[in-house]
Amino acid sequence: MGAIMLQGTGSDVGKSVLVAGLCRALRLRGHDVRPFKPQNMSNNAAVTVDGGEIGRAQALQAIACGVPAHTDMNPVLLKPQADRSSQLIVHGQVRGTLGSGNFRAARGALLDEVLESYHRLRGQCDIVVVEGAGSPAEINLRAGDIANMGFARAADVPVILVGDIDRGGVIAAVVGTRAVLDAADAAMIRGFLINKFRGDLSLFEDGYRQIEERSGWRGFGVVPWLNAVARLPSEDAVVLERPVASIEAPIVIACPVLPRISNFDDLDPLKLEPAVDLRMIGPGQPIPGDAALVILPGSKATIADMRAMVEQGWDIDIRAHHRRGGAVLGLCGGYQMLGRTIRDPDGIEGSVREINGLGLLGVDTILAGAKTLEQVRGRALTADFHGYEMHMGRTEGPGCARPFAMLGNKPDGAISPDGRVMGSYVHGLLASTQLRAALLQRIGATSAEADYDRSVEDALDALAAHLERHCDIDAMVALARGENK
Repeated sequence: MGAIMLQGTGSDVGKSVLVAGLCRALRLRGHDVRPFKPQNMSNNAAVTVDGGEIGRAQALQAIACGVPAHTDMNPVLLKPQADRSSQLIVHGQVRGTLGSGNFRAARGALLDEVLESYHRLRGQCDIVVVEGAGSPAEINLRAGDIANMGFARAADVPVILVGDIDRGGVIAAVVGTRAVLDAADAAMIRGFLINKFRGDLSLFEDGYRQIEERSGWRGFGVVPWLNAVARLPSEDAVVLERPVASIEAPIVIACPVLPRISNFDDLDPLKLEPAVDLRMIGPGQPIPGDAALVILPGSKATIADMRAMVEQGWDIDIRAHHRRGGAVLGLCGGYQMLGRTIRDPDGIEGSVREINGLGLLGVDTILAGAKTLEQVRGRALTADFHGYEMHMGRTEGPGCARPFAMLGNKPDGAISPDGRVMGSYVHGLLASTQLRAALLQRIGATSAEADYDRSVEDALDALAAHLERHCDIDAMVALARGENK
């Protein structure tokens, strides 16, 4: 039937969430919907049904559509691994590295592959809901663009521009975007949405009309702030803010926020636990001495993040925490850091070829071989779970004789002789209700046993209903169909 694209006046304006909500709203209307993002940049990723990886946001959007995540939904994924370089993922598989020097030329050459994925999706459904990246107003990056107007014009997909009123200056952001775009790009934008509004909507009526008059675009609605969005997994590390300590939650779980942290949505299920005070520990902050559990999450650059941990003094804090009887859980890159050494003989991550880990598990890691991408099921801590593996390297050593989990007949991870240090390559462990309950029991907490997957589905339903109330979805559908071109 057609397609529609949401682009933003900037990053973090809420495009991903709006696309997810629109996908769910269209699905509830009876449409067969697919999400699509031509190019994404994120270290939060998910494994797809066809054995590749895509951005976490597109995996969530697939859930909103009620379909399995597929690599066609995000054909180009850039995973930052250093200040000036990113791992390039095309159709779910590693294709090399992009640096600042070859970024523009290399991405432009990927447009044909992006369009191949888009047209395959278009043939499977009624509507494709496309998400842009960053902003089309970044005209210095327009040459070779495949994420915003480069794609929109090549695929002839109409655009709705999203502005974030919560950060201020939304009138200037929308009208200013119109001012800097060339005529052909501006012609692709057919209207705008205002997102994250707080307060009395009537106070913005005049501003809304001013945007319409000054831009020449019609408005599709003003979306008020919705608390249910906090229950959805986030893709962007910008959300990692240290929460205020909860007096009502007696069990402290701490997570150091390392520079190349990835797949931090692994921790999201803990937010459903009233007994847990989850604290994201930023640079310059010590790991709390009253923590019952420290979780080391995934990392896109394990050696660099291990160096950062030492620089912050967190290695000392974690060893002291363990000596006091505290528990430690390492997931993927965090598991590698719990071992004795991490080696990178081929320089996959950079110039540093070896570093000592925390030494809390009797294992060693070598970063070599093919990337593992696999959805898995298994059993750990006497509980069944499901999740996925997404990692480079292999980990071996005497500690592996005490695996953390069994994936069928395959052992995974390691657990220390005292049972207080645990490591696993599996992401998504804590979404499994019974395993999360078993883990919390080990640190003296009682789980509420909330169903995390159900919580996400309920949040998507709430978001869809919210958009139905505040947006002109009928007009969006007509635009996708080409009825008001």
